[in-house]
Amino acid sequence: QVQLVESGGGLVQAGGSLRLSCTASTDTFGDFAMGWFRQPLGKAREFVAALDGGGFWSSYGDSVKGRFRISRDNTKTTVYLQMNNLQLEDTAAYYCAAERGKITTTMSDYDYWGHGTQVAVSS
Repeated sequence: QVQLVESGGGLVQAGGSLRLSCTASTDTFGDFAMGWFRQPLGKAREFVAALDGGGFWSSYGDSVKGRFRISRDNTKTTVYLQMNNLQLEDTAAYYCAAERGKITTTMSDYDYWGHGTQVAVSS
């Protein structure tokens, strides 16, 4: 069982930046592709970004391309989501997820999920 703990959420003004972190409790972190998803209040969870185990291949949702960047430090078993130029529509609970295998954008492919961290963007 892999536990994932997110941190770094908070309240930020539109145009600002936040960096989310997600730390995994596993000695084989490099075997896992990592993803970030988000869920606005009352809406479905959606894909944000994903990164393969080696940190070489990434994928982004259309709404965050060019503004968000996913990265990882396998020595710290941590994946990050740098979010720049935040907009009101980025307000959501953000979840990280781990999948033992290839990078994927499909929510159902992920085996482990964190409890989420809230991001609120104000005007």
